Amino acid sequence: MPDTTPPRPIALFDMHAQQRLIRPEIDRRIAAVLDGGRFINGPEVAEIERELAAFAGVGHAVGVSSGTDALQIAMMAEGIGRGDAVFLPAFTYTATAEVPLVLGATPVFVDVEEESFNISLPDLRARLARVLAEGRLRPRAVVGVDLFGLPADWPAIRALCADHGMFALDDAAQAFGAALHGRRLGGWADATALSFYPTKTLGCYGDGGMILTEDAAKAELYRSLRTHGEGKTRYEVERTGMNGRLDSIQAAVLLAKLPLFEGEIAARRRVAGWYRAALSCHAAIGLQAEPPGAENVYGLFTIRLPDAGTRARVQAALSAAGIPSAIYYPKPLHHQPAYRAAHAAGFAGEPPPLPVAEALAGRVLSLPMHPYLTEAEVARVAGAVLSAL
Repeated sequence: MPDTTPPRPIALFDMHAQQRLIRPEIDRRIAAVLDGGRFINGPEVAEIERELAAFAGVGHAVGVSSGTDALQIAMMAEGIGRGDAVFLPAFTYTATAEVPLVLGATPVFVDVEEESFNISLPDLRARLARVLAEGRLRPRAVVGVDLFGLPADWPAIRALCADHGMFALDDAAQAFGAALHGRRLGGWADATALSFYPTKTLGCYGDGGMILTEDAAKAELYRSLRTHGEGKTRYEVERTGMNGRLDSIQAAVLLAKLPLFEGEIAARRRVAGWYRAALSCHAAIGLQAEPPGAENVYGLFTIRLPDAGTRARVQAALSAAGIPSAIYYPKPLHHQPAYRAAHAAGFAGEPPPLPVAEALAGRVLSLPMHPYLTEAEVARVAGAVLSAL
Protein backbone atom coordinates (compact mmCIF):
# COMPACT_ATOMS: atom_id res chain seq x y z
CA MET A 1 0.00 0.00 0.00
CA PRO A 2 1.23 3.51 -0.71
CA ASP A 3 2.40 5.58 2.24
CA THR A 4 -0.36 8.07 3.03
CA THR A 5 1.40 9.63 6.01
CA PRO A 6 1.35 13.41 5.54
CA PRO A 7 4.75 15.07 5.54
CA ARG A 8 5.75 16.64 8.85
CA PRO A 9 5.08 20.37 9.16
CA ILE A 10 7.96 22.61 8.15
CA ALA A 11 8.95 25.24 10.70
CA LEU A 12 10.52 28.58 9.88
CA PHE A 13 12.76 28.00 12.93
CA ASP A 14 12.69 24.58 14.64
CA MET A 15 13.88 24.73 18.25
CA HIS A 16 12.02 21.56 19.26
CA ALA A 17 14.17 19.27 17.10
CA GLN A 18 17.29 20.58 18.81
CA GLN A 19 15.74 20.40 22.26
CA ARG A 20 14.83 16.75 21.83
CA LEU A 21 18.53 15.94 21.37
CA ILE A 22 19.71 17.67 24.54
CA ARG A 23 16.73 17.93 26.90
CA PRO A 24 18.40 15.90 29.69
CA GLU A 25 21.46 18.17 29.58
CA ILE A 26 19.28 21.30 29.59
CA ASP A 27 17.40 19.97 32.61
CA ARG A 28 20.65 19.10 34.38
CA ARG A 29 22.15 22.52 33.74
CA ILE A 30 19.03 24.39 34.89
CA ALA A 31 18.75 22.21 37.99
CA ALA A 32 22.35 23.11 38.86
CA VAL A 33 21.43 26.81 38.72
CA LEU A 34 18.38 26.22 40.91
CA ASP A 35 20.45 24.27 43.41
CA GLY A 36 23.27 26.81 43.42
CA GLY A 37 21.00 29.82 43.83
CA ARG A 38 23.16 32.33 41.91
CA PHE A 39 20.61 33.40 39.33
CA ILE A 40 22.37 36.56 38.09
CA ASN A 41 26.00 36.49 36.89
CA GLY A 42 26.46 33.03 38.40
CA PRO A 43 29.27 30.60 37.55
CA GLU A 44 27.42 29.56 34.39
CA VAL A 45 27.85 33.09 33.04
CA ALA A 46 31.60 33.01 33.60
CA GLU A 47 31.75 29.57 31.98
CA ILE A 48 29.87 30.57 28.82
CA GLU A 49 32.00 33.71 28.57
CA ARG A 50 35.16 31.58 28.55
CA GLU A 51 33.71 29.09 26.09
CA LEU A 52 32.50 31.67 23.58
CA ALA A 53 35.67 33.76 23.76
CA ALA A 54 37.60 30.60 22.89
CA PHE A 55 35.12 29.67 20.15
CA ALA A 56 35.41 33.10 18.52
CA GLY A 57 39.18 33.27 19.04
CA VAL A 58 39.10 36.50 21.05
CA GLY A 59 40.51 37.49 24.40
CA HIS A 60 37.36 38.52 26.20
CA ALA A 61 33.60 37.90 26.26
CA VAL A 62 31.14 39.75 28.48
CA GLY A 63 27.66 38.30 28.94
CA VAL A 64 24.81 40.81 28.87
CA SER A 65 21.03 40.79 28.91
CA SER A 66 20.33 41.10 25.15
CA GLY A 67 21.88 41.87 21.81
CA THR A 68 20.44 45.40 22.04
CA ASP A 69 22.12 45.93 25.40
CA ALA A 70 25.36 44.60 23.93
CA LEU A 71 25.24 47.40 21.35
CA GLN A 72 24.31 49.99 23.96
CA ILE A 73 27.00 49.05 26.45
CA ALA A 74 29.65 49.04 23.72
CA MET A 75 28.62 52.54 22.61
CA MET A 76 28.32 53.82 26.18
CA ALA A 77 31.89 52.70 26.81
CA GLU A 78 33.01 54.95 23.94
CA GLY A 79 31.11 57.94 25.34
CA ILE A 80 28.99 58.17 22.20
CA GLY A 81 26.22 60.75 22.58
CA ARG A 82 24.93 64.12 21.54
CA GLY A 83 26.60 65.59 18.47
CA ASP A 84 28.00 62.24 17.34
CA ALA A 85 27.21 60.52 14.05
CA VAL A 86 26.85 56.74 14.05
CA PHE A 87 26.80 55.23 10.54
CA LEU A 88 24.72 52.08 10.07
CA PRO A 89 22.86 50.27 7.29
CA ALA A 90 19.32 51.38 6.50
CA PHE A 91 18.25 47.79 5.90
CA THR A 92 18.43 45.94 9.21
CA TYR A 93 16.58 45.39 12.48
CA THR A 94 15.47 48.36 14.56
CA ALA A 95 17.84 47.71 17.49
CA THR A 96 20.84 48.84 15.47
CA ALA A 97 19.34 52.32 15.04
CA GLU A 98 17.54 52.79 18.34
CA VAL A 99 20.67 52.51 20.48
CA PRO A 100 22.42 55.63 19.10
CA LEU A 101 19.17 57.57 19.55
CA VAL A 102 18.77 56.39 23.15
CA LEU A 103 22.29 57.71 23.80
CA GLY A 104 21.53 61.07 22.14
CA ALA A 105 23.61 60.41 19.01
CA THR A 106 22.42 60.71 15.41
CA PRO A 107 22.13 57.57 13.30
CA VAL A 108 23.24 58.18 9.72
CA PHE A 109 21.58 55.61 7.50
CA VAL A 110 23.73 54.08 4.77
CA ASP A 111 22.54 52.20 1.71
CA VAL A 112 23.30 48.52 1.24
CA GLU A 113 24.50 46.28 -1.57
CA GLU A 114 21.82 44.61 -3.63
CA GLU A 115 23.71 41.32 -3.87
CA SER A 116 24.93 40.90 -0.28
CA PHE A 117 22.31 43.01 1.55
CA ASN A 118 25.17 44.37 3.70
CA ILE A 119 26.38 47.94 4.09
CA SER A 120 27.66 49.59 0.90
CA LEU A 121 31.23 50.84 1.32
CA PRO A 122 30.98 53.42 -1.50
CA ASP A 123 27.81 54.86 0.01
CA LEU A 124 29.37 54.84 3.49
CA ARG A 125 32.37 56.77 2.23
CA ALA A 126 30.14 59.29 0.45
CA ARG A 127 27.99 59.94 3.54
CA LEU A 128 31.03 60.19 5.77
CA ALA A 129 32.55 62.76 3.41
CA ARG A 130 29.37 64.83 3.48
CA VAL A 131 29.13 64.72 7.28
CA LEU A 132 32.76 65.84 7.52
CA ALA A 133 32.21 68.63 4.98
CA GLU A 134 29.13 69.94 6.77
CA GLY A 135 30.87 69.85 10.16
CA ARG A 136 27.66 69.60 12.18
CA LEU A 137 28.27 66.11 13.59
CA ARG A 138 31.35 64.25 14.76
CA PRO A 139 31.79 60.89 12.97
CA ARG A 140 32.24 58.49 15.89
CA ALA A 141 31.28 54.97 14.89
CA VAL A 142 30.31 52.56 12.14
CA VAL A 143 28.00 49.70 13.01
CA GLY A 144 28.44 46.98 10.43
CA VAL A 145 25.65 44.39 10.41
CA ASP A 146 26.32 40.85 9.18
CA LEU A 147 22.83 40.58 7.77
CA PHE A 148 21.13 37.18 7.73
CA GLY A 149 24.46 35.57 8.71
CA LEU A 150 26.78 36.97 6.00
CA PRO A 151 29.89 38.81 7.25
CA ALA A 152 30.18 42.42 6.16
CA ASP A 153 33.40 43.64 4.53
CA TRP A 154 35.26 44.05 7.80
CA PRO A 155 38.75 44.73 6.45
CA ALA A 156 37.37 47.72 4.53
CA ILE A 157 35.23 48.92 7.43
CA ARG A 158 38.14 48.68 9.86
CA ALA A 159 40.44 50.57 7.50
CA LEU A 160 37.91 53.37 7.08
CA CYS A 161 37.35 53.61 10.82
CA ALA A 162 41.10 53.68 11.49
CA ASP A 163 41.57 56.48 8.95
CA HIS A 164 38.95 58.65 10.67
CA GLY A 165 39.33 57.69 14.32
CA MET A 166 35.95 55.95 14.47
CA PHE A 167 34.81 53.00 16.57
CA ALA A 168 34.09 49.83 14.57
CA LEU A 169 31.20 47.88 16.09
CA ASP A 170 30.06 44.57 14.63
CA ASP A 171 26.36 43.82 15.05
CA ALA A 172 26.66 40.05 14.59
CA ALA A 173 23.26 39.27 16.12
CA GLN A 174 22.30 37.08 13.15
CA ALA A 175 25.75 35.77 12.36
CA PHE A 176 27.51 34.15 15.30
CA GLY A 177 29.55 31.27 13.91
CA ALA A 178 30.18 32.94 10.56
CA ALA A 179 33.74 33.53 9.38
CA LEU A 180 35.70 35.82 7.10
CA HIS A 181 38.99 34.73 5.52
CA GLY A 182 39.17 31.81 7.93
CA ARG A 183 38.65 33.93 11.04
CA ARG A 184 35.38 33.81 12.95
CA LEU A 185 33.42 36.95 13.64
CA GLY A 186 34.26 38.36 17.04
CA GLY A 187 37.72 39.81 16.50
CA TRP A 188 37.28 41.74 13.25
CA ALA A 189 35.80 44.86 14.87
CA ASP A 190 36.78 46.80 17.99
CA ALA A 191 33.82 45.09 19.64
CA THR A 192 31.26 42.55 18.46
CA ALA A 193 27.68 42.38 19.77
CA LEU A 194 25.89 39.02 19.87
CA SER A 195 22.24 38.19 20.48
CA PHE A 196 21.05 34.93 21.99
CA TYR A 197 17.39 35.48 21.16
CA PRO A 198 15.86 32.00 20.79
CA THR A 199 15.85 31.98 16.98
CA LYS A 200 19.49 33.02 16.57
CA THR A 201 22.20 30.61 15.44
CA LEU A 202 23.02 30.09 19.13
CA GLY A 203 19.96 30.98 21.13
CA CYS A 204 18.84 30.73 24.73
CA TYR A 205 15.26 30.44 26.04
CA GLY A 206 14.75 34.14 26.69
CA ASP A 207 16.82 37.23 26.07
CA GLY A 208 20.58 37.24 26.27
CA GLY A 209 23.62 38.71 24.57
CA MET A 210 27.38 39.08 24.69
CA ILE A 211 30.13 41.52 23.77
CA LEU A 212 33.36 40.14 22.31
CA THR A 213 36.60 42.11 22.24
CA GLU A 214 40.36 41.71 22.22
CA ASP A 215 40.77 44.75 24.48
CA ALA A 216 41.06 43.87 28.18
CA ALA A 217 40.36 47.44 29.31
CA LYS A 218 37.19 47.59 27.22
CA ALA A 219 36.03 44.26 28.63
CA GLU A 220 36.53 45.52 32.19
CA LEU A 221 34.53 48.65 31.36
CA TYR A 222 31.73 46.58 29.79
CA ARG A 223 31.49 44.52 32.99
CA SER A 224 31.13 47.68 35.03
CA LEU A 225 28.55 49.24 32.71
CA ARG A 226 26.38 46.09 32.65
CA THR A 227 26.12 46.26 36.45
CA HIS A 228 25.07 49.86 37.11
CA GLY A 229 28.60 51.18 36.66
CA GLU A 230 29.89 49.52 39.81
CA GLY A 231 33.57 49.56 40.70
CA LYS A 232 35.60 47.14 42.79
CA THR A 233 32.74 46.54 45.21
CA ARG A 234 28.98 46.29 44.65
CA TYR A 235 28.15 49.66 46.21
CA GLU A 236 31.01 51.63 44.70
CA VAL A 237 29.52 53.34 41.65
CA GLU A 238 32.21 54.73 39.36
CA ARG A 239 30.10 55.71 36.36
CA THR A 240 26.56 55.78 35.01
CA GLY A 241 25.75 52.26 33.88
CA MET A 242 22.69 50.11 33.36
CA ASN A 243 21.14 46.84 34.45
CA GLY A 244 22.36 44.66 31.60
CA ARG A 245 23.41 41.38 33.20
CA LEU A 246 22.99 37.88 31.78
CA ASP A 247 20.78 35.47 33.74
CA SER A 248 22.49 32.29 34.91
CA ILE A 249 19.65 30.09 33.61
CA GLN A 250 20.08 31.51 30.10
CA ALA A 251 23.83 30.89 30.32
CA ALA A 252 23.06 27.31 31.39
CA VAL A 253 20.85 26.80 28.32
CA LEU A 254 23.63 28.11 26.08
CA LEU A 255 26.14 25.75 27.69
CA ALA A 256 23.82 22.82 27.03
CA LYS A 257 23.46 23.84 23.39
CA LEU A 258 27.09 24.66 22.70
CA PRO A 259 28.29 21.09 21.95
CA LEU A 260 25.85 21.00 19.01
CA PHE A 261 26.86 24.36 17.61
CA GLU A 262 29.69 23.37 15.26
CA GLY A 263 27.54 20.66 13.70
CA GLU A 264 24.60 23.02 13.37
CA ILE A 265 26.75 25.58 11.54
CA ALA A 266 27.77 22.89 9.05
CA ALA A 267 24.14 21.80 8.72
CA ARG A 268 22.96 25.35 8.03
CA ARG A 269 25.49 25.67 5.23
CA ARG A 270 24.44 22.29 3.85
CA VAL A 271 20.75 23.33 3.88
CA ALA A 272 21.69 26.58 2.15
CA GLY A 273 23.52 24.59 -0.51
CA TRP A 274 20.38 22.58 -1.22
CA TYR A 275 18.36 25.77 -1.52
CA ARG A 276 20.94 27.34 -3.82
CA ALA A 277 21.06 24.31 -6.09
CA ALA A 278 17.27 24.22 -6.36
CA LEU A 279 16.60 27.95 -6.79
CA SER A 280 19.56 29.25 -8.78
CA CYS A 281 18.04 27.93 -12.00
CA HIS A 282 15.35 30.63 -12.05
CA ALA A 283 16.36 34.10 -13.24
CA ALA A 284 13.62 35.77 -11.15
CA ILE A 285 15.22 34.62 -7.89
CA GLY A 286 18.15 36.54 -6.45
CA LEU A 287 20.26 34.73 -3.86
CA GLN A 288 22.32 36.49 -1.22
CA ALA A 289 25.88 36.72 -2.51
CA GLU A 290 28.68 34.97 -0.66
CA PRO A 291 31.85 36.89 -1.54
CA PRO A 292 35.20 35.08 -1.65
CA GLY A 293 36.45 34.37 1.86
CA ALA A 294 33.05 34.88 3.51
CA GLU A 295 31.38 31.93 5.25
CA ASN A 296 27.69 32.70 5.72
CA VAL A 297 26.16 30.99 8.75
CA TYR A 298 22.62 31.51 7.35
CA GLY A 299 20.79 32.79 10.38
CA LEU A 300 18.11 33.35 7.73
CA PHE A 301 17.84 32.15 4.15
CA THR A 302 16.52 35.13 2.22
CA ILE A 303 15.75 35.40 -1.47
CA ARG A 304 15.24 38.52 -3.58
CA LEU A 305 12.25 38.57 -5.94
CA PRO A 306 11.57 40.97 -8.83
CA ASP A 307 8.92 43.08 -7.09
CA ALA A 308 6.42 43.23 -4.23
CA GLY A 309 3.67 41.66 -6.32
CA THR A 310 5.76 38.61 -7.11
CA ARG A 311 6.72 38.31 -3.47
CA ALA A 312 3.08 38.40 -2.40
CA ARG A 313 2.24 35.69 -4.91
CA VAL A 314 5.12 33.46 -3.77
CA GLN A 315 4.30 33.98 -0.10
CA ALA A 316 0.64 33.12 -0.73
CA ALA A 317 1.65 29.94 -2.56
CA LEU A 318 3.91 28.92 0.31
CA SER A 319 1.15 29.55 2.82
CA ALA A 320 -1.30 27.48 0.77
CA ALA A 321 1.22 24.63 0.84
CA GLY A 322 1.56 24.89 4.62
CA ILE A 323 5.03 26.41 4.44
CA PRO A 324 5.88 29.44 6.60
CA SER A 325 7.86 32.42 5.37
CA ALA A 326 8.65 35.90 6.67
CA ILE A 327 9.70 39.34 5.48
CA TYR A 328 12.85 40.71 7.09
CA TYR A 329 12.36 43.69 6.79
CA PRO A 330 9.22 45.26 5.28
CA LYS A 331 10.45 48.85 5.80
CA PRO A 332 13.94 50.32 5.66
CA LEU A 333 14.82 52.11 8.88
CA HIS A 334 14.62 55.63 7.47
CA HIS A 335 10.95 54.98 6.60
CA GLN A 336 10.07 53.98 10.15
CA PRO A 337 8.07 56.71 11.95
CA ALA A 338 10.41 56.62 14.94
CA TYR A 339 13.48 57.39 12.80
CA ARG A 340 12.25 59.87 10.21
CA ALA A 341 13.32 62.92 12.22
CA ALA A 342 16.72 61.41 12.95
CA HIS A 343 17.19 60.62 9.27
CA ALA A 344 16.48 64.24 8.34
CA ALA A 345 18.80 65.48 11.09
CA GLY A 346 21.81 63.63 9.72
CA PHE A 347 22.51 66.24 7.03
CA ALA A 348 22.07 69.98 6.67
CA GLY A 349 20.01 69.57 3.50
CA GLU A 350 18.05 66.76 1.93
CA PRO A 351 19.54 63.36 2.92
CA PRO A 352 20.90 61.34 -0.01
CA PRO A 353 18.49 58.67 -1.25
CA LEU A 354 18.67 55.03 -0.15
CA PRO A 355 17.31 53.25 -3.22
CA VAL A 356 18.68 49.75 -2.64
CA ALA A 357 17.42 49.53 0.95
CA GLU A 358 14.00 50.70 -0.22
CA ALA A 359 13.91 48.22 -3.09
CA LEU A 360 14.99 45.26 -0.97
CA ALA A 361 12.28 45.96 1.61
CA GLY A 362 9.72 45.37 -1.13
CA ARG A 363 11.36 42.28 -2.60
CA VAL A 364 12.98 40.05 0.05
CA LEU A 365 11.42 36.89 1.44
CA SER A 366 12.91 34.59 4.07
CA LEU A 367 12.32 30.84 3.74
CA PRO A 368 12.48 28.17 6.46
CA MET A 369 16.05 27.83 7.74
CA HIS A 370 17.33 25.71 10.60
CA PRO A 371 19.88 22.90 10.96
CA TYR A 372 17.28 20.14 11.06
CA LEU A 373 15.69 20.60 7.64
CA THR A 374 15.99 17.58 5.37
CA GLU A 375 16.88 17.69 1.70
CA ALA A 376 13.33 16.55 0.87
CA GLU A 377 11.86 19.41 2.90
CA VAL A 378 14.09 21.95 1.17
CA ALA A 379 12.96 20.50 -2.17
CA ARG A 380 9.36 20.92 -1.07
CA VAL A 381 9.90 24.58 -0.16
CA ALA A 382 11.85 25.30 -3.34
CA GLY A 383 9.23 23.57 -5.44
CA ALA A 384 6.48 25.74 -3.97
CA VAL A 385 8.52 28.87 -4.71
CA LEU A 386 9.25 27.85 -8.29
CA SER A 387 5.68 26.83 -8.99
CA ALA A 388 4.49 30.33 -8.03
CA LEU A 389 6.78 32.10 -10.53
